[in-house]
Amino acid sequence: MAGALSPNLQVPQDLQLRHRLALLASHLVVALVALVAIGGATRVMEAGLACPDWPLCYGRFLPGQQMNVQVFLEWFHRLDAFVVGVALLVFVGVGVALRRRLPTWLPWIASLALALVAFQGALGALTVTHLLASPLVTAHLATALVLVSLVSGLYQRLAMAPEVFRQSPVVPRWWQALAALALVLVFSQCLLGGLMASQWAADQCLASGEACQWLLAHRQLALGAAGGVALMAATAPLLPQGLGHLQGLAFGAIGLVAMQIGLGIWTLKLQLAVPAVTVAHQLVAALLVALLSAVLARSLSPLQPHPSQELAHG
Repeated sequence: MAGALSPNLQVPQDLQLRHRLALLASHLVVALVALVAIGGATRVMEAGLACPDWPLCYGRFLPGQQMNVQVFLEWFHRLDAFVVGVALLVFVGVGVALRRRLPTWLPWIASLALALVAFQGALGALTVTHLLASPLVTAHLATALVLVSLVSGLYQRLAMAPEVFRQSPVVPRWWQALAALALVLVFSQCLLGGLMASQWAADQCLASGEACQWLLAHRQLALGAAGGVALMAATAPLLPQGLGHLQGLAFGAIGLVAMQIGLGIWTLKLQLAVPAVTVAHQLVAALLVALLSAVLARSLSPLQPHPSQELAHG
């Protein structure tokens, strides 16, 4: 009898471990969204080359004498990336060492995120050494957004603890497809915006009427992305009962879309002259990617109760 019950005695510790990792993942999402926003501020303030070397800045970890706003932005951007890398290294270590007590997918997803951080660091170094070449800057942004999406989904899957979501109904495949489509459209819109920004196309268009095709394409794709998110949110009330959390996330996404459109219009009316508004536009874009990734992660499979939890509650 004792041998039959002993696996269940481990359940509270397993859930506690999972909750702690979920908390770490939530902090990582915040750090990654901040990383995208700080990267946007670095570009807007023309601070991408404020630290002429890599990974140090003026040959030091903390460039005291050279420190100004631009150097601080570039230095802090690198520091945030370093902290994210260390946190993911801890994540991978715990996931591998305690893999028998955690979901089987966790070490693999965490390892993928860690590899992406390493790749992101390499792209950051190339961005500096190649003097902010547009393809490298865009690839740097794309990798950051993939990380935001991946870690946001990782957090949601860890947070879906059995004792909270014990009898959640199955999400229809058609709605899963809508959530995936909305994420792909918004992600593509972010990449187009990053490519446009890396070439300073909006500035050129407003100043001299050149490179306006990029700004036009950004506007047109924005309509498609907004439509995709709106369709997902509009059909959320059709989901089965018990999926109110998905409806809330979907409505939150449409709110971010409305905010993003307003910031985009405001940015152009200000002639890109107010960095805070431009950075806010990029921040909301990263938040939208994180939120849509959360929606998709929560909808991919039904949340069935853990067998040992059934015994515990039985």
